[in-house]
Amino acid sequence: MSDSSYLENLLDGVEVEWKPLGEVVDYEQPTKYLVTSKTYNDEFDLPVLTAGKTFILGYTNETTGICEASNRPVIIFDDFTTANKWVDFDFKVKSSAMKMLKSSDESSYSLKYVYYWLNTLPSGLVDGDHKRQWIGNYSNKTIPIPPLHVQKEIVRILDTFTELTTELTTELTTELTNRKKQYDHYRDRLLSFEDGDVEWKTLGETGEFIRGKRFTKADYVDKGVAVIHYGEIYTHYGVFASSAISQVRPEMASSLRYAEPGDVVMAGVGETVEDVGKAVAWLGQGKVAIHDDSYAFRHSMNPKYLSYYMQTAKFISEKEKHVSQGKMKRLLINGVSKVRIPIPHPESPEKSLAEQERIVAILDKFDTLTHSISEGLPREIELRQKQYAYYRDLLLSFPKPEEKGTTNERQ
Repeated sequence: MSDSSYLENLLDGVEVEWKPLGEVVDYEQPTKYLVTSKTYNDEFDLPVLTAGKTFILGYTNETTGICEASNRPVIIFDDFTTANKWVDFDFKVKSSAMKMLKSSDESSYSLKYVYYWLNTLPSGLVDGDHKRQWIGNYSNKTIPIPPLHVQKEIVRILDTFTELTTELTTELTTELTNRKKQYDHYRDRLLSFEDGDVEWKTLGETGEFIRGKRFTKADYVDKGVAVIHYGEIYTHYGVFASSAISQVRPEMASSLRYAEPGDVVMAGVGETVEDVGKAVAWLGQGKVAIHDDSYAFRHSMNPKYLSYYMQTAKFISEKEKHVSQGKMKRLLINGVSKVRIPIPHPESPEKSLAEQERIVAILDKFDTLTHSISEGLPREIELRQKQYAYYRDLLLSFPKPEEKGTTNERQ
């Protein structure tokens, strides 16, 4: 499977026909909810599916009012902006947002082949009704249809490759998870200061909180004032950052509020206790504007030392006492200012900073090994996934109709 010659040998001169997807599969969109979370119980056998990230919402024993159950495999999706999912077990449809595909003719088309081919497509949807998009767009998109035995051989190869890739990725992910737990344990123990010269001071005694000013996504530009949005702190940034991933309109500069180099920026809002109050040390050359749902903590300590401590289980536990509960949790800054942090060698600022720097150097090594996408296991996982996608796409790269001089164009 090193190049297209494999496909040529597999086809053995047989023509590949391109057909509208709507002829190859039957499309169904459920129109009602069947069960609610109140009926879920892990002791039941029948999964309740969603096309979203969760996939299996729960399990139910409800047997009446079934809109659709799979007595044969189906592909489910909510739209083509998310990954298609292969389902070959009995299930219940959760919502009308889920769409399903079945083979229109099992003697001619392998649905699993269609599934693999769909996952080679880039997203082509635009904002709007998904059902209308299917009827008007994807049902007319053409798909290469080799003979059924070729479809099945491609499925066999990709099933095997998928299994091997999944197994390897699972092993690597497990190893990464174990290393992350080991790192968290070591970091928390190193920063517990069970022994040694240390004084515990409140954040309010150590520095001051500066709240940001509001900006919106409509203000984002490719080149302008560097900003940190509160949501980016727990989705894109690690323990520290030296450059911002977002910028807003230059004319907003005077209306914004900034974190200075060395400040620790904290998210003021989040969906979980871990998210709200998540910290990132700002190490950029200049100042960076911060959102009004975030705070810059200004202090005289090592910023990375503070940021590392704010990731510990002890700090998160103390922080939780000062987080408002609800769907969106909010940091109660007056309360958080009373949370204590460890100050090593408090009698000597110079000695204290040296000890903070020593601890940061140790934790930096662990952090790089555990989190960096360019080093260690995360990079290996990414490479395996890219390798799988490359060979899958190569195996499904049939000559397009226009490349063969036909008038039938792939849409």
